[in-house]
Amino acid sequence: MESDDDVPLILTWDEANSGLLTEETERGDQNGGGGNYDIVNNAVVSTPGPQNSRTQNASLKQSWEMNYQEAAIYLQEGENNDKFFTHPRNPKALAAYLFAHNHLFYMMELVTGLMLLMLSLCEAPAVPTLRLDVYIHATLELLALTLVGFELCMKLRWLGFHTFIRHRRTMVKTSVLLLQFVEAIVVLVRQTSHLRVTRALRPIFLVDCRYCGAVRRNLRQIFQSLPSFIDILLLLLFFMVIFAILGFCLFSTNSSDPYFKTLEDSLVSLFVLLTTANYPDVMMPAYSKNRWSCVFFIVYLSIELYFIMNLLLAVVFDTFNDVEKMKFKSLLLHKRSAIDHAFQLLVSRQRPTGVSLKQFDGLMRFYRPRMSARERFLTFKALNASGAPMLSLQDFYKFYEVIGLKWKTRRSREHWFDDLPHTAFLIFKGEFSDFLIYCINDPSEVGTVNCISVISSNHSLFMSAVLF
Repeated sequence: MESDDDVPLILTWDEANSGLLTEETERGDQNGGGGNYDIVNNAVVSTPGPQNSRTQNASLKQSWEMNYQEAAIYLQEGENNDKFFTHPRNPKALAAYLFAHNHLFYMMELVTGLMLLMLSLCEAPAVPTLRLDVYIHATLELLALTLVGFELCMKLRWLGFHTFIRHRRTMVKTSVLLLQFVEAIVVLVRQTSHLRVTRALRPIFLVDCRYCGAVRRNLRQIFQSLPSFIDILLLLLFFMVIFAILGFCLFSTNSSDPYFKTLEDSLVSLFVLLTTANYPDVMMPAYSKNRWSCVFFIVYLSIELYFIMNLLLAVVFDTFNDVEKMKFKSLLLHKRSAIDHAFQLLVSRQRPTGVSLKQFDGLMRFYRPRMSARERFLTFKALNASGAPMLSLQDFYKFYEVIGLKWKTRRSREHWFDDLPHTAFLIFKGEFSDFLIYCINDPSEVGTVNCISVISSNHSLFMSAVLF
């Protein structure tokens, strides 16, 4: 058994037969075989026979393959910010996880979300040139909703029922799916389209897809920032109500002023004035009657627009930055936790402090299947800054930084034609090019070279004639 095929520190293959060495030890003891001393486990391990050795090697190889795959899944969860409680725990969950994390599944989510949004152009009230019959757009909607249901079924198979119902975004998506599914069936049965308010919930299917992760993150951070500036909003409304009451008391007696006839009109007028959409029209009737009435509007705009609104903007900006920093810290810690889990799956009992090149190569075959062997080797060397034969945990922490690097060959630039295409490079580095350069540098030697070539060829012909 090779040194790189030693027993993994954590066995993830076939929990019922996890004692790979224990079975072989018992069989060896029954057969009276000798043994070796295991320093790590502080026990005597028997030396198996040829058949047992092949079985043990196959079991260890399969165990390592499972460890490589699970370590790659942990690293993907760290990259995608998937919680570790969603980690697949059985073969069925693993198959569903692999199906739900490929580009075809991501494209299906994106196309389904866009299809549901574009159906709004064909449903009544629709764009005249894009109008479709009820049974056509209702059938298309049912088809798209069925695809969404299939996606949710795969996630249910992957997450399990208890984890599935605790995932809030997935439960919201499921509730909207059921509601729209029932409504689409009603439209298809009645053959008429009614006022459908639930169509406003269709963007949820698009936002939940893989390619809209940044949109979800920004929406989540906006909702997390709301509680901090609610106090400023209440302060803004408080001053608006005070000035609405004051404006009603001051300007309601002016019959030519339509903006402050009632308290409701005063509140609406000042709310619009906060956006300066009706300025200066809102103040002109009062100003035409009394020039000093402009003081009321100046004070209102100074407090509401120039002070409280800027204060609100500052609070929102500061809160959003704090949430962004906390999110960045949590993402960093989540990635480090994923690296810790993957590292424990890649180390062995004989070498529990480092990851060898063979184990790293096995990991990358699952994490980046399209990466070439040369790129995997260069990635390992980029991580191994210390030059040690194995990757330490500190070196492995830089995994996400190094994995995004792109590798390409770089010529030495020794000659001026090194940057030319490969065909031109071969021409300038060929024997004919060397001979031509030799002739140019020393033309007097060309005849001597040709004479030697002729003598050599004649000698070859003479030797051939003698042999035959």
